[in-house]
Amino acid sequence: MNTDANTDTDTDTDTDTDTEYGHRHGHGHGHDWTTTPITAALLRGALDLEHTDRGVLPHRLPAQARQQMPDGPLAMAESQPSGVRLAFRTRATAVELDVVATKRVYPGAPPRPDGVYELLVDGRLAGQASAAEGDTLTVDMGSGTTQTQPGPVRTLRFTGLPAAEKDIEIWLPHDETTQLVALRANAPVHTPPPSGRKTWLHHGSSISQGSNAATPTGIWPARAAALGNVELINLGFGGSALLDPFTARAMRDTPADLISVKTGINLVNTDLMRLRAFGPAVHGFLDTLREGHPTTPLLVVSPIYCAIHETTPGPSAPDLSALREGRLRFTATGDPAQTAAGKLTLAVIRDELARIVQQRATTDPNLHYVDGLDLYSEADHAELPLPDDLHPDPATHHHIAERFAHLAFADGGPFAPPNR
Repeated sequence: MNTDANTDTDTDTDTDTDTEYGHRHGHGHGHDWTTTPITAALLRGALDLEHTDRGVLPHRLPAQARQQMPDGPLAMAESQPSGVRLAFRTRATAVELDVVATKRVYPGAPPRPDGVYELLVDGRLAGQASAAEGDTLTVDMGSGTTQTQPGPVRTLRFTGLPAAEKDIEIWLPHDETTQLVALRANAPVHTPPPSGRKTWLHHGSSISQGSNAATPTGIWPARAAALGNVELINLGFGGSALLDPFTARAMRDTPADLISVKTGINLVNTDLMRLRAFGPAVHGFLDTLREGHPTTPLLVVSPIYCAIHETTPGPSAPDLSALREGRLRFTATGDPAQTAAGKLTLAVIRDELARIVQQRATTDPNLHYVDGLDLYSEADHAELPLPDDLHPDPATHHHIAERFAHLAFADGGPFAPPNR
């Protein structure tokens, strides 16, 4: 199979002109193209689809939640389509997708790799592509200010697909906001039939969003979903697993057969709340979920091992000495002595989450606890260290996925089918 990212479109053309340009100039080497409107029916893993002046923008939080978001980082994270994929049936042997990708630039930090688009045929990886250019978002990590520069539409081309009727998924980059401009194929595209698989709704931090993973199907929730044979809706938000009520309401209102909430690390590294507020906030989040999903299997997952915050509170901050050397690392800036006054550490959060789940489970038999140290422990850290002291690398994403799948989806696990 061949894939490439075509770069022959004008930087200043609008959506219609760009699509017509592809037809006039023989996109796909002479294929007879059919353009299919990109609608919510062709998307999985998105809770909303915003129509823009250039195309459509998938969102992982609904409009009402987005109106209540207090900061830019969450707005950026939820617009990055982690776990979002186009899904359709077709006999096409060639598929093109026009996109506007948002490239993030952090002055002083190493350049970010281009986001990866992965095409799967009947569940198996069949091709990858990237858009080398797009809009540019420059983020000042010191002040938090941002600047946006518009960029071009780019065409991703996947060819050499089998001619038989097949299910295709195109997984969008887990960490790169992507506007979808046009979908073309050399045969009609149809909405796929229901998969028959259960839907797993997961919420977590940047680790769940896929930070430092190499590909969208390589993030640990996507890998775990494949191992568990379930459909993923991934509400992993970089820096923003903060027990926000609007996130709980979005999850309450989203149909799901299985639910998990992985929380802790962002509460520490933002230094958002003290122990007194944490317990009631967890209860409130779970109460809201239970309003919409009263008996759905629900896992509360505590943080994985992170040496800098095990016993040291936040906030965390970029290590400036490492930045000067062109490396991105993080450090904890809190004082361990402040835990006596209620400051949160990962050790404190694990104890409190275990206590809360044990208490609630007496009247909620479908509520379960997974200790994050069972997914990634101090011993695992010695073998697979976190490259920036905060986020796992691609191999560690796979490790966490396999551990989670064994604990949750295997026989006897809380996500295992009841007839096993």
